[in-house]
Amino acid sequence: MQTFIFNHIALSVKDVATSIAFYQKVFQFKEIKNTASTSKTRWLAIGEGKQLHLISRPNAEIKINKAVHIAFTTDDFEGFATFLNEENIPYSDWRDTPNKDYVRDDGIRQVYFQDPDGYWVEVNDDI
Repeated sequence: MQTFIFNHIALSVKDVATSIAFYQKVFQFKEIKNTASTSKTRWLAIGEGKQLHLISRPNAEIKINKAVHIAFTTDDFEGFATFLNEENIPYSDWRDTPNKDYVRDDGIRQVYFQDPDGYWVEVNDDI
């Protein structure tokens, strides 16, 4: 039987530079070389050999609901919530309560916020 390993996620974005700046500010992801082409697509390393590819689609209509999201885990959940507040990045819990984290039934805390194109991002403390 074949095995599969997660490699990358690709997002269509209106402005690649704006999205790169957002993900670098929020997560400090390092930009890496796009080895696939010479297009305007830019890549970020998100850890453990995984990547985030940001693909320029300035005329694309992007419709996303919170159930469609990417999630990252941090070992400093409180510090990250403080960072979001300091940077005036609005966040909410799963139920859309502003500036509140959500505690799942298994005790994991999480917050949700949107990137410049409206994609939902979850950050949790599932360490």
